[in-house]
Amino acid sequence: MKSTLIVSAAQQPCNQDRQTNLDISIAHIHSAAAEHADLIVLPELHLDPYFCQNEDYRHFDLAQTIPGPTTEVLASLAKKLGIVIVSTLFEKRAPGLYHNTGVVFDKDGSIAGKYRKMHIPDDPSFYEKYYFTPGDLGFNPINTSIGKLGILICWDQWFPEAARLMALAGAEILIYPTAIGWDANDSHGEQQRQLDAWITVQRSHAIANGIPVISCNRIGFEQAPDSISGIHFWGNSFIAGPQGEILTSTNESEQKLLIGTLDCARSERVRQIWPYLRDRRIDEYGNLNKRFID
Repeated sequence: MKSTLIVSAAQQPCNQDRQTNLDISIAHIHSAAAEHADLIVLPELHLDPYFCQNEDYRHFDLAQTIPGPTTEVLASLAKKLGIVIVSTLFEKRAPGLYHNTGVVFDKDGSIAGKYRKMHIPDDPSFYEKYYFTPGDLGFNPINTSIGKLGILICWDQWFPEAARLMALAGAEILIYPTAIGWDANDSHGEQQRQLDAWITVQRSHAIANGIPVISCNRIGFEQAPDSISGIHFWGNSFIAGPQGEILTSTNESEQKLLIGTLDCARSERVRQIWPYLRDRRIDEYGNLNKRFID
């Protein structure tokens, strides 16, 4: 990695048609490049409104191949602007086989690698198991010209095992493209507890592994099809350093490009004073591969 990296995250609405949503993302990419950013992260499934609020086979028509039409656009932009782009797409891998897939485009326009979402939720308004097959590429960082990027997607962010495995495999930054929001029926107190937990658990991944975290969420209300209900996506995207310190963040409604500077040598210094990796008792962790210990 370079001694310092300028990184960015595009908090944006994704509640309009595909071309409009993509145009918003492209505008953020241009803005990031104008700020000399090395990296920009886009929200989870940023091309479309969040279609997983219900189960409808017609939504499978939204999926596309990788490489495909959107990857061509983003690859061209990455090369033209000299910036690494992290996008998340609804991937059509084969007939009847679909994934929620992170794609990393390097500065030369190549696809540096993919990550397929491993943990797939199935909750009210988040019916992702209907659409996405769990990932089969493992927890492997993607090598780029700016370092090794540990891409994890939304529900993955709640699992310390995923963050740890990425870190053990050499990830130098943990990146969480996200689409998460509130149920309007929840009380204000419950909404605040959920948001606080979301921020806390991701900051804890930075702390426990001694590496920065970039979390990029969408914003705005998206009504569920054939319903008056919907999800209010809570934004609050942030960039945190290797001790979990917030370097930059935003609120629940602002469309904003977050820009942060990472001192790449600092992760090693933090790991020297907080040597969690040294003191892990791997000889006693065998039960972690069990669903439950009776």
